[in-house]
Amino acid sequence: MKYVLVTGGAGYIGSHACKALKSAGYVPVTYDNLVTGWQDAVKFGPFERGDLLDRARQDQVFAQYRPVAVVHFAALSQVGEAMAEPGRYWRNNVEGSLTLIEAAVAAGCLDFVFSSTCATYGEHDNVVLDEDTPQMPLNAYGASKRAIEDILRDFEAAYGLRSVIFRYFNVAGADPEGEVGEFHRPETHLVPLMLDAIDGKRDALTVFGTDYDTPDGTCIRDYVHVCDLVDAHVLGLKWLRDGKGSRVFNLGTGSGFSVREVIDQSRSVTNREVPFVIGPRRGGDCTKLVSGSVRAERELGWSPSRSTLGRMIADAWRWHQSGHYES
Repeated sequence: MKYVLVTGGAGYIGSHACKALKSAGYVPVTYDNLVTGWQDAVKFGPFERGDLLDRARQDQVFAQYRPVAVVHFAALSQVGEAMAEPGRYWRNNVEGSLTLIEAAVAAGCLDFVFSSTCATYGEHDNVVLDEDTPQMPLNAYGASKRAIEDILRDFEAAYGLRSVIFRYFNVAGADPEGEVGEFHRPETHLVPLMLDAIDGKRDALTVFGTDYDTPDGTCIRDYVHVCDLVDAHVLGLKWLRDGKGSRVFNLGTGSGFSVREVIDQSRSVTNREVPFVIGPRRGGDCTKLVSGSVRAERELGWSPSRSTLGRMIADAWRWHQSGHYES
């Protein structure tokens, strides 16, 4: 059996990736400390509880399963928290990833797929980001991810570790078959927060800032369906398994939507009003982030076919209504 170690496999994106990996013929081994993940989301392979900073535990897992590759999702990822507690982000994301990378190299596991972020670019208004856009992160989240990318390059030079790095921004939607979906506690992502407000589980959605230099004054982001996103990770793993070299890929649609546009589309999909209030800007938020994916489409054969705003919200709404892991 071909085992793949999936860090953060009990989380939103990681659990969807485990399903996609299983469908592709791998056995995903979830490695997660369950701080933000849910054990009920681990449905497609073995579960090993452990922390990114625990090298001894990682050595045990590598020795037990001898995975052919690592797919690394585990990270702290909230911009506001990163602004308030940068040390926590540098310690968990960078030191934790370094520990994982060292364990992988020691085990002879030299194919590594890394979940990075378009937040490494910082703010580049009115441009579609590509892989050569200068990286100027505005907060410790983006900066920590950029640092991990640098670590991977250094470990390739020293030890032959090959990596595929994916930079993407907002992920939305859910498994159309309803086996896994998006659920955080506390929730911070726009679409589930909005659906909570529609469903009466919170008083209102807060729109953080309406004075940005955009057509309607709200931030613009590029949204990718979670199933499209994890398909790219499976293609990235195949890229490495086929013996190709390290590569960076952006994952996006090249089209951004403002917060108000997402609200309007949600109203249309659910046929319900979206209660919302206006709040101040959040520190570290960019005006516009849109990530092109020409390289991923051309070289990996990837296509974000599910990533229409209506499809993403509809799949998320179906999952939202079906119940969550804690129920």
